[in-house]
Order: sequence, then structure tokens, then C-alpha cells
Amino acid sequence: MKTLTSIARRTAALAIAPLLAWQVHAAEPLRIGVAVGLSGANSVVAPAVVQASQLAVEEINVAGGILGRKVELEIADDASGAVGAQKAFDTLVFQKKVSAVIAMETSAARNAALPVINRGKPPYIYTSFYEGRSCNPWMYVNGWVPEQQVAPMVDFLAKNRNAKNFFLVGNDYAFGRGMLAFTRKYIEQQGGKVVGEEYLPIDGSDWTSVLSKLRSAKADALISATAGGAPNVSLAKQLKAAGLSLPYGNLAVDEGTARTMGTDAQGMLLSASYLTGIDTPENKRFMQAMQKKFGAEMKTPNELSEPQYEAFHLYKAAVEKAGSTDAALVIRALAEVSFNGPRGVIQMNRSRHTPLAMRLGQVHADGTVKVLETFEKVDPGMQCPNLK
Repeated sequence: MKTLTSIARRTAALAIAPLLAWQVHAAEPLRIGVAVGLSGANSVVAPAVVQASQLAVEEINVAGGILGRKVELEIADDASGAVGAQKAFDTLVFQKKVSAVIAMETSAARNAALPVINRGKPPYIYTSFYEGRSCNPWMYVNGWVPEQQVAPMVDFLAKNRNAKNFFLVGNDYAFGRGMLAFTRKYIEQQGGKVVGEEYLPIDGSDWTSVLSKLRSAKADALISATAGGAPNVSLAKQLKAAGLSLPYGNLAVDEGTARTMGTDAQGMLLSASYLTGIDTPENKRFMQAMQKKFGAEMKTPNELSEPQYEAFHLYKAAVEKAGSTDAALVIRALAEVSFNGPRGVIQMNRSRHTPLAMRLGQVHADGTVKVLETFEKVDPGMQCPNLK
């Protein structure tokens, strides 16, 4: 009898062991990695990106977490470049063992990080606008690409500023080169002409020689594609100091950076999927939540931080649809879920990218942005045709 009782107890213990193990696992925090340029070129925008991530995590945890697990942030500085990104991703994926990476980064950082993603295989949501056609089995993108951003700006300059001759300026890396290659092609397709194309290293800050060539080219308009943050500030400041006042479209400036530039950004055109003035209930709730959480310390939400906020909610939706944090299952689910956020309904179902409403805006002297035109549901095109 005693033997039978012992056997029964052991059998019962074995039966409930998986349940106990699941309960222990469920109680463990779900860590999500954020790699961002706390130093380097992106340090101007990084604080807003971190705040947007913190708000999203707070909202998710208040609502019960993800599959009952509390979410914790793991933030790593990628130094806005390739070497820093390799270190940051290695730390997040292999040391911190995050379940996913959600990151706004330079293209150089993204490209350097992808081999680490390939080895560790976590879902990776890239939240920055970029030059397009970066494809990886573990990556989705919710920022804009050139097919969505360039045409509104070029068309406006041609039709409203009579621009026929364009001068292009960029930082010498994947984003700058890729954006301006697309821009040149589009300008020429529309019958315009590129009269100059100049680049400065991503860590460069002296635009004197470039502006000298711009002055000599007698261009009708300037279009730039620099690394988000510090290069935008230095270029705009030196343009104004040089007395160059031609129409200027910036393919890389965000609203937050524009606000810090004061009158240096006055008159600048930008093409964005997110602006703080979007008049929808979802954006108003987002702005109110940001102000409540951060108060006077709030950084202006912008094109590089708001997609970060969305991405956490998209990841939550994908995990819940998959019923698991298993990377392969989450990757399949990411194309099927959507989130109705400050930019509208976001779904990364177009070859790992998302259709977006694009807004052409102009910066005022106080840093606010007036929307000149809105283009609904602009398709990103077939960015990654070989990925399902």
C-alpha cells in the first residue's frame, strides 16, 4: 500500500511538472532589445526613440504583458555605426538573450547587425526610414522607403518652385548613396536634371567645399539625404551662414531635430509618415500619454521614434497570434497583424514593409511643421520579393 502511494505521488508530480515549468517560464520577464545610437550621429534623435520604447512597454505591461509575461527593455548603444552595432547586437542576442530586437539605426549599423541576427535568429523589427531593399528572413520594416518618400518632394519642387536643375547632397554611406541614387533616377524620369551630387563622410561636419560647388552649380533646388541627427543640423546651419537660400528639401530630417534647429530649418521641406500634428484620436492619445509620462522631459515624438512605439505593439500582436515567442512562428505572424496607431493602421504585409500615408510638410521658424499635402496609402513597392 505504501509502495502504491509513493508511486501515485511520483506520478502526480511528473504530471504537474510541465505545468509548474510553464508557470515559472510565464513568470519570467520577456526581454526585448533596443539598439540605438546613444552616441554618434543618431544621438540627437536617440532620446526620443528610447522614450517611445518606454511608453510602449509601460502600456503593454499595464494591459497584462505579452502572453502573461512582463516586458523588460534591454537598451544598447550602437554608436550609430557598424562596429558599435556588431557589439550591441551581440550583447543583446547572445548575452541578454532577448526574444526580439526593435531598433532605429543608421543603415550602416543595420547592415553590420544582420549577420548577428542571422546567427541568433530573433525577430528583428527595423523602425527607421531607409534607402530600401534590405531583406532578411528575420527582419520586418515599418519605416518608409524611397518609393514612398521621394516623389512628393521632387514633384512639389518642380511644380511649385519651378525647379528643373537639382543639386543633391548626402552622407557617404548606404542611406545617403541609396536615397540619392533613387532621387536622381526619379528626377531624370520627370524631365529634370541633376547638376551636382556631393557626399561627406557620416562623421564629417564641414560642408564648406560642398556648398562652394552648390553655389557654382546654379541649381534651382537642393535635396539632401544625410544621416538623421547631427549632419542635418550642421548642413542647415552652414547653408544659412553661407547665404544660400534656394528651395531645400531634406529627405532625412525628422520633426524633433527640426525643432532644435530654430530658424536654420525655416522653409525646409520634409516628407514624413509621422508628424505630431496628425489630427486623429490615436495620435492625440499618443501625444497625451507621452506628455503624461515624461512631462517637461519629453522629447518631441518624430518620424524616427513613433515607429519604434508601434513596433512594440506589432510584436505583441504577432506573439499573441502565434501563441508563442518562438521566433519562426512570430516571423510568420508579423505579416498578418496590424496596429492602429498615431500614423494610422500599420501592417507590414508588403514584402516585409508597410503602406503608409505620407505628408509633405514645411518647417516654420518656431520649428513647427505645416502640412502642405497628404498622400494616402503610398505603397512601398516590392522590396523583398523572395521573402514570404
